[in-house]
Amino acid sequence: MTATGTTLVIGATGTTGSRTAAQLSAAGHRVKAASRKAVGVPGAEPVAFDWYDPATHAAALDGTDRVYLVPPVGDADPAAVMVPFLRQARTAGVHRAVLLSSSAVPEGGPAVGAVHRALPDLFEQWAVLRPSWFMQNFTGTHAHALSIREEGVVRSATGSGRVGFVDVEDIAAVAVRALTGEPAPNADLVLTGPEALSYDDIAAALTRATGRPVKHHRLSYEQMRDRLAAHVPKEFASLLAGMDRAIAEGAEDRVTDTVQRLTGRPAGTFEALLERERR
Repeated sequence: MTATGTTLVIGATGTTGSRTAAQLSAAGHRVKAASRKAVGVPGAEPVAFDWYDPATHAAALDGTDRVYLVPPVGDADPAAVMVPFLRQARTAGVHRAVLLSSSAVPEGGPAVGAVHRALPDLFEQWAVLRPSWFMQNFTGTHAHALSIREEGVVRSATGSGRVGFVDVEDIAAVAVRALTGEPAPNADLVLTGPEALSYDDIAAALTRATGRPVKHHRLSYEQMRDRLAAHVPKEFASLLAGMDRAIAEGAEDRVTDTVQRLTGRPAGTFEALLERERR
């Protein structure tokens, strides 16, 4: 049995939000697509939303009973703006909340980990999606994808560490199930693809798929941090580089069956994504 209410998708123009809004709409669910510029998503009602502008929050919440939460990008302390919003959402009638976090950030951990800890106390129906690194980081507009296309290089401080890279379409499919399925998961859901790959493996797969050589340049933690700090605040750059270092130490070398359990189909492979991107 599935829900028939209205879902507010925050970050509806982003990597997971756009796909979640599209899949919800395609399945016949009512969607309010929230973004700073209120950009339309097919089948969804556009609504202006800015985490840092509380004046946009009430209108976004009006008439919604569930919400998909994408934290503000680059904020080392998103709980400061997210938790007050979640309290407002509960008062406004939202009864289910699904939070996008990261496999690298446990409940109570840094950044969005504090929001994760607060969520079950605020809502009886909830889920926290903790996906591994996105496969689309190597094919979309991410810095890795740009350096691959422009230089034939992917840079990281991951060494030979492996990651259960996950297809964003699978994340969205799990999000739709978590938002609309009955009963609500009420769980911390770690999402991965079907295999753990090193960045060397990723470079080799890209080379095979494109016919162009792609190399993995291994950086130190400090080199990675300094490269990132040219584009994001230093504290956030340190956090991201620290995640690479954790990968090098084996923190992400795992796969889960969460996608299969919640969607009823296997998680997609990196090779399948590359083939899809070539069509």
